[in-house]
Amino acid sequence: MTAGVRHRLGVVSRAVAAIAGGYGVAALSSVVLALCLPAAFGMARSEATMTGLLASFAVFALSVMWVFAARTAFRAWSGLAVAAAVLGALLLLLMRTTGAAA
Repeated sequence: MTAGVRHRLGVVSRAVAAIAGGYGVAALSSVVLALCLPAAFGMARSEATMTGLLASFAVFALSVMWVFAARTAFRAWSGLAVAAAVLGALLLLLMRTTGAAA
């Protein structure tokens, strides 16, 4: 495989990571915030949902920046996977403690 093809595949991999992985991390962060804010700060559920939704836009933008700033495509994917795993574990914990259904 030539260096040009390898570079193009790396860019395609990063683009998929930015779009799909960034969306996944943003969606998880939105749900975690929507469940966490009422329990932690006594915020109304509707306000917590809106806050989580608005914060997810910033999380998505930061995820895209992380993907293209990472040294390799593997590091970009692994960073998104770690963030998604942490948010997923936190979501499961919040669902069990608050009795919420996502």
